[in-house]
Amino acid sequence: MMKVAICGGTGFIGSALSEHLLQNGQEVIVVTRKLPPGQTRDPRLTLYTWDQIAHHPELMEGLDAVVNLAGSSLSQRWTAKAKDSIIQSRLTTVDAIDKLVAELHSKPGVVIQASAIAVYGTSWTDTFDENSPTRVMDFPSDVVSQWEDAADKIQGVRLVKLRIGVVLGNQGGAFPIMCLPYRLGVGGKIGSGRQWLSWIHLEDIVRLIEFCMTHPAAEGPVNATAPEPVTNDQFGRAVGRAYHRPHWFPVPSFMMKAVLGEQSLIILEGQRILPAKALALGFEFRYPRLQEALDNLSSEKD
Repeated sequence: MMKVAICGGTGFIGSALSEHLLQNGQEVIVVTRKLPPGQTRDPRLTLYTWDQIAHHPELMEGLDAVVNLAGSSLSQRWTAKAKDSIIQSRLTTVDAIDKLVAELHSKPGVVIQASAIAVYGTSWTDTFDENSPTRVMDFPSDVVSQWEDAADKIQGVRLVKLRIGVVLGNQGGAFPIMCLPYRLGVGGKIGSGRQWLSWIHLEDIVRLIEFCMTHPAAEGPVNATAPEPVTNDQFGRAVGRAYHRPHWFPVPSFMMKAVLGEQSLIILEGQRILPAKALALGFEFRYPRLQEALDNLSSEKD
């Protein structure tokens, strides 16, 4: 049995990871900003606040792994205040993990630190894997670059920087919003439709995190994306097939820029990312192809 701490464990990915580990008989500690009312029903699940572990690091002794998924969402209008909050929320939590690891007498076997594929910058023509150089081109890539630099300060443990793509799941993340126009019958490509979308099914990212915990060779950057990225137009057509809706109503770039401002670059630009390291280590994706992933998600809604 493993003992795993999940920081940001009440979020979209963290909740799914916690449930998966508990179902597999592991012991889970969830670290969150504020404790929910009531007690947990599962005796193998414990909840602490960031303040509690800062003042009492002994509560975290005996961990096999720490997974840090904490950080403010990019899905908000990027005002100066919001940008500062997005950056500081990431740097603060990474710093807290660094201090925690330094104070523990029994170090965890691995720290899995969330990152994002934005660290590669954007391109309509290039393909990126873990050996590709990182580039600061815009606000998202700057955020992730600072995030990873902060994580590199964590010493004395195996460190995995999980570079996450678009996570597809029905309970949160970007997918419900991306899918909504199709469910309303007005889905179509966005902008040119040629921009790349590197995605992963929620079930696969949870399994990949667990894989990284138990495989000592998993270290450094690990791309958390499926092996078959698609263009925005291909994604939309696949959503249409999965939900039996038309793919016909294009949204021009200027409209996205008018509605979302600077944040529109997440949708209008993209990267073609390959999970070279995960595949080389023997990880098997349950949903390597988009249509299979979308058919699964649509069946959950039926």
